[in-house]
Amino acid sequence: MYAIIMGGGRVGLALANLLIDSGADITLIESDESLCNEIAGELDALVIHGNGTSSKLLESSNIEDADFFIATTGNDEANLLSCILVRKYDVETIVARVSNPDHEEAFKEVGIDKVISPEISAARDLAQFVMNPRASKITTLGEGSAEVMEMTITNDKVIGKRYKDVSPGENFIIIATYQNGKLLIPQADNIISRGDKVSILVKRGNLDDVSKLLEK
Repeated sequence: MYAIIMGGGRVGLALANLLIDSGADITLIESDESLCNEIAGELDALVIHGNGTSSKLLESSNIEDADFFIATTGNDEANLLSCILVRKYDVETIVARVSNPDHEEAFKEVGIDKVISPEISAARDLAQFVMNPRASKITTLGEGSAEVMEMTITNDKVIGKRYKDVSPGENFIIIATYQNGKLLIPQADNIISRGDKVSILVKRGNLDDVSKLLEK
């Protein structure tokens, strides 16, 4: 996989490192020369100084071969312009960060494949934590229709039962458990023990019910 990232700030750099760790080939474009030089010294990828709204620069980064183009700068206008420009190169997937949630609709209207708002995501995560303070590492799936959360089983009503007697329920399924730091797929006849740490896939709106079932 080949991905081009525009923006070497906190979001872009973190994304680049994650993709590199996953085996992807990366080119990062950064308009600030000093930041560009700094990143080039620490990132195992091609780092280009320039503006992603330039056709010439995009072509020098082999945009025609890119599977992904991701605009991650904090400037919505620059992100939008670069994504519109990239569309003519038939890149498979174009992703843009939007800092102002009011701009999200404009990004979608021009046909950008995915629009990400860190501010909205952070607000959703905080809301989930406030509503479910006992759950940890909540991840939203399916456009918000389901969530994965981690919990520790402490409710005497389920301890000692087999996993198949508890999961799946109508609105959830236990998809993993952790023993001695290793992730395991719970088998139907495995016995639930006090302190089992589990990952659960839950339909939206049912986190509180599942918490009450598995915790005190």
